[in-house]
Amino acid sequence: MGILGKTVSVTRCNVAVPAEGPDFEAIEFRAIEPGSEVRERMGVVPFELGAPYQTGVGRWAFRVRIDRRRPDATAVRERVRELIRLEMEQTGAPFVGPKKRKQLRELAEAELLIGQRPTTRLVECVIDGSILYIASTAKTYLGTVLMLLRQAAVAADWKAPWLDEAPEADESSDIVVPKEPGQSVLGCRFLKALLEDPEVLVEPETGSVRLATREARVTLAGAVLNDLYRYIEEGAEILTAKILLGALPMRFDALSYRIASLKLEPVKEEHWTLDLDRRLEQISGVWELLDSKYQGLKDRLGPPEAAPLKVAERPLPEGATESEPPG
Repeated sequence: MGILGKTVSVTRCNVAVPAEGPDFEAIEFRAIEPGSEVRERMGVVPFELGAPYQTGVGRWAFRVRIDRRRPDATAVRERVRELIRLEMEQTGAPFVGPKKRKQLRELAEAELLIGQRPTTRLVECVIDGSILYIASTAKTYLGTVLMLLRQAAVAADWKAPWLDEAPEADESSDIVVPKEPGQSVLGCRFLKALLEDPEVLVEPETGSVRLATREARVTLAGAVLNDLYRYIEEGAEILTAKILLGALPMRFDALSYRIASLKLEPVKEEHWTLDLDRRLEQISGVWELLDSKYQGLKDRLGPPEAAPLKVAERPLPEGATESEPPG
């Protein structure tokens, strides 16, 4: 799911780039050598094979490549059993202690890694002026991208309206407690208020919404509208939802202000850099629309006035599941 694909997942960050540009040589990807015991390598490669990193004034396009080798867990267990049996036969011991078992497990993993080809993951990124676009919303990959950029002398941090300016609304909540950097319950309240906008609609037939109540987190799927508004009236906060922003379907992560599964018009220009220009126009246009709507609603993002009812006082609606209490 890259930046130029039909469906895009995007996280934005604020960046500060040195005058001479990012030091991509310092974080260049190096493949794992055959026969090496190295299990993981990461670094950057050009967006297109042989292309320069800089594609315009203040714009750099690159891919973060992550190669990993992991031995099959079942194969490791079987090999450890064989090694334990051989150890007991050779020593005559009735059992093998924990320390020796750990050594044999490490030996089994090393044996199975010999000649194993790594799996490769590519994460597309573009620095456009002071904004970094990362084609992922997965926390693991986002952290890797930011770590590498710091090594390339690029300062990067999360971007959201409540981070770009001091919040004017109360961020306290007894329902949602943000756990990750950059998250805020203001995003949940923004998504709730956004549903009153005529340009925004929750996916009516194949919807997917995740909410938090005081007692639990609840997932709704399918035709969610009736049950969704019932939960909202009781004070629930919306964590994520499949929405239609105008004609654009997407999944909006309210806590982190990130977009996933955004379907855009395909781009097909004469050169990949022109495709990239067009796609960034589309993506930035979606973010600008969301940002402008946030600015118009930010004065309404205080805590809900009505206390929510307990979920236990009524059965869960059809299609809903209840899991652990939010924390």
